[in-house]
Amino acid sequence: MSWQVDSFASFLEHERNYSAHTLRAYLREVEGFIAFCQSELGLSQPQAVTPAAVRSYLAHLHERKLARTSLQRALAAVRTYFRFLAREGVVASNPARVVPTPKAPKRLPEVPTVAQLSEMLEALPATPQGLRDRVALELLYGCGLRASELAGLNLDDVDLSRRLVRVLGKGRKERIVPFGREAEKALRAYLPVRAELRQKVHEEDGDPLIVNLQGRRLSDRSLRRILERAVRQLAVVHRIHPHTLRHAFATHLLEAGMDLRAIQELLGHASLSTTQRYTHLDLAHLMEVYRKAHPKA
Repeated sequence: MSWQVDSFASFLEHERNYSAHTLRAYLREVEGFIAFCQSELGLSQPQAVTPAAVRSYLAHLHERKLARTSLQRALAAVRTYFRFLAREGVVASNPARVVPTPKAPKRLPEVPTVAQLSEMLEALPATPQGLRDRVALELLYGCGLRASELAGLNLDDVDLSRRLVRVLGKGRKERIVPFGREAEKALRAYLPVRAELRQKVHEEDGDPLIVNLQGRRLSDRSLRRILERAVRQLAVVHRIHPHTLRHAFATHLLEAGMDLRAIQELLGHASLSTTQRYTHLDLAHLMEVYRKAHPKA
């Protein structure tokens, strides 16, 4: 019987609403698992896969010196795949469900300070490219957006008068996020530049908010290059990427006293535990917040 990879891909895209990036990653992991089962274990169909086969594959990845996070990602993809096959009646149960997830060390990315971020933003030149980059960074940090969410924004997603932006997040879930005066100021300076750049585009490609110098929608990769360029100009900030600004957004709001559940809504997280991993408060700061907030402290 077929391993039904094409049907699984359709399920991820149309029912789970996975992004193109996540879809490619899951299919790559599942295809690697299937190839291992066929070549190393002699399994010709998914019904023959056992929990021991899944553990053997993880051991194989471990022998290749893959990081624990890579093993976690592979197991998550295989679990989702067999959950789909079980739903379709192809297999009786999910053999990956009982396989324990490899534990990975918890490493928090470096979070720049408010002063460092301000210095980085102020260092950007008042050129068309610099004005565009300022908007991108203000929204990444000021709204806690993912790079893919920022790249997907259209002009009509932004309400300048009320300082709100409509964001389409993971699973195509929509949320409304406020932004501050600095982001509004950056947007107002950038929009005339954007309008001029958009005149270069003749074919229809939507109405993207953040565009390249040819007037077309900026990609996730280009957004990362923008941040890398800004960081190079400011030597005091190291090893940060667009997602680090999302962590900084959550951390700085929590430090200022915002409720964790409110931050969860702004970030578009389905689970509060995910939001907690985005915060970077040391014990001393937590004790200070506790003493100020708790009546029995």
